[in-house]
Amino acid sequence: MSSPDLTDTLPQPRTATDRKTTDRPPGRATAATLRADSVSAWFADHKVLDRVSLTMPAHQVTALIGPSGCGKSTFLRILNRMHELIASASLSGRVMLDDEDIYDRGRRITHARRQIGMVFQKPNPFPAMSIYDNVVAGLKLNAIKATRDGRDDLVEECLTKAGLWNEAKDRLRQPGGALSGGQQQRLCIARSLAVRPRVLLMDEPCSALDPTSTRRIEETIAELKSEVTIVIVTHNMQQAARVSDTCAFFLASHGTPGVIVEHGDTEAMFNLPQDERTSDYVNGRFG
Repeated sequence: MSSPDLTDTLPQPRTATDRKTTDRPPGRATAATLRADSVSAWFADHKVLDRVSLTMPAHQVTALIGPSGCGKSTFLRILNRMHELIASASLSGRVMLDDEDIYDRGRRITHARRQIGMVFQKPNPFPAMSIYDNVVAGLKLNAIKATRDGRDDLVEECLTKAGLWNEAKDRLRQPGGALSGGQQQRLCIARSLAVRPRVLLMDEPCSALDPTSTRRIEETIAELKSEVTIVIVTHNMQQAARVSDTCAFFLASHGTPGVIVEHGDTEAMFNLPQDERTSDYVNGRFG
């Protein structure tokens, strides 16, 4: 998957009627339960997901697993309305953030994406921007004003949560693109956290990283779930077993749209799966 444009990565500037400014960064958000109710998705006439229902509990890590082409990444993008960026895309069903439908006609797309952040497969910091400016970029795009002290505190807080502060604190004005791949991914996590999301979506965040960087990202995920709900797509079964509390196994076969074969507690999914296809997948017999 290629790195998305700026419009994909961060919430877009608000319109004049939507704009509201403050003199400090947003307060700490509360993790939310995310729920998909009978979600089906199409690209033009091609149906890629069929009536997918899944609850992703607050303060937990939910892993989406399954072979390539089964709709995991499409489902993840639906969860913060990125599906709409593709002209031929359509969907049915609901996505509920606690008890609010993020696709409700009266709900602004910018508001949904601010509450439900995204970290992509390939690290995509703004390479010419400093580490500091990368972290606060979301404030500017949301027209959130903050004092210098407020921004300084926010940068330290978010880089600390992303496990990058000790490595970056002495070079905050250096370009984000000068960091290593693993550090860039943690910078992207810090950038997402700066606007106080309630849910953080991660699309194979470690697939391009070395084992040491992968371990650090996994440690970061474990630390973050006390504050945000996390949904992660991964093809690494060991990673899914290590980092997630609950798991959903997607499968598409013989040209049919993707469905959830089984979902539930991760330990049970790996050790006592109810469906033979789940057992075959998690034990590496296909996929």
